[in-house]
Order: sequence, then structure tokens, then C-alpha cells
Amino acid sequence: MKIYIYKNEEETCKAYAGFILSEANKCIEKHGTFNLVLSGGSSPKKVFDILVSEPNRDKINWKKVNFFFGDERHVPEDDPRNNALMAENNLFKPLKIDRDQIFRIDTSLRPQESAEAYWHSITDFFGKRPVVFDLIMLGLGDDAHTASLFPDSDLLKETGEGVRATYLDKEKMYRISLTAPLINQAKTIGILTYGQKKASAVAAVLEGPYNPSRYPAQLIKNPQWYIDAEAAAVLKEAQHLSP
Repeated sequence: MKIYIYKNEEETCKAYAGFILSEANKCIEKHGTFNLVLSGGSSPKKVFDILVSEPNRDKINWKKVNFFFGDERHVPEDDPRNNALMAENNLFKPLKIDRDQIFRIDTSLRPQESAEAYWHSITDFFGKRPVVFDLIMLGLGDDAHTASLFPDSDLLKETGEGVRATYLDKEKMYRISLTAPLINQAKTIGILTYGQKKASAVAAVLEGPYNPSRYPAQLIKNPQWYIDAEAAAVLKEAQHLSP
């Protein structure tokens, strides 16, 4: 596990965007494609803005990138809370990404059916190959959740690779999410989080007792962390700002 700490939100997002560009080009050079799993929430939007801006937008052959989603709220595709809609508006449209490269979670189906259909589309894509994504983008909630792995959720007990539906009582809605075992099969995992509100969660996940039912992000194995100084503020171990 590597932890990169930057001065502020802007520097953290720039570094994370650079991380994506680097991983993409390495995979495209080696295999001809790059299979990227996007995270939801507000944090990746700032990264998307950096990726679509000049000169970054020309640093990747975007036609070689396939886009998947780590989780999705079970809301209509035109709902402002829909992760794919945010990616559509802030990444896919600006880069003119072809529809064939985008693997959305179909929320028009019932939650369980939606999860099953998405897992089918993933396994269909990989064929006889193991389902190993090149890079999975993740965020961190102030309750230490990541993807839709929330504290005390039954989803945390899943031992198989796949996609599952989970109901969040506090939100009164279902979410569709990759399971932790599937996430952990990825070649590379990058967790992006910043801001003072995330400091307690960062410290709990990185330095607290192992208790994934309370701190679900502890289920993620060997991620690379990209955080700002505010999010790192209560870490006990000595940490230094990345150059």
C-alpha cells in the first residue's frame, strides 16, 4: 500500500489524474486496451475536469479505454444522483466517447436484476479471461464506506466476485455495487479522498483496529491512496507531503 499526501484538494486531484493517465498508457502500450472502473460521488468530477482539459485530453488514446462503474444508485438514468449521468456530462461527452466503450448499470431493472445483468455484461466482456480490471477508482465516505460497501451492510460478508444489490435504510434506496473480492482482483486500485471531513475516516481505515463491518474500506487490499493534508491531519504515523 502506498499513501500519497498533497498540499490541497487541487494538487491531490491533479496527481490522481496523472496516475490515471500513466496507468492507461502503460496498459494500452502493453495490451492495446485499458479497462477503467469509475467511482461515483462528487470527488471524481474534479478529476474528470482535469482529464478532459488541455493538454491532458490528448495524452491518452481514449478509443482504447473501456469504462465501467464500481457502483450505482438505483435511480433513473436521468436522475442527478446517477453516477453514470455525472460521468456522461463531465467525461464521456467532452471526450466524445463511443457508446460501445461505456458499460452502464441498467437501473431500469429491479435491483437484483440490475446487479445480475451488470455482472453478465462484465463477464461477457471478459469472456474466458478472469475478470481483472486494470484500474478501479474508489472514493471514501466520511463513514469509511467505499463503492457501496457501507458499515454493517450484508454486502460486506460477500466472499465471491460479482455484482450485488444492497439496500441502504438511511437513504431509503438500493445501490448496485461490485463486491470487495471483485474489486481486490484489480491490477491497481486508487482511493481518492480529500477534505477535513474525511480525516477521521482516513485515520480509522489506515490506523484503526481491523473492523471492516465498521470501516468497510479496510476490505480493500493494497490500494494506492491519494489524499490531501486535511484528510491526513489526524494520522498518527509520520507522513510527509508528496512532491
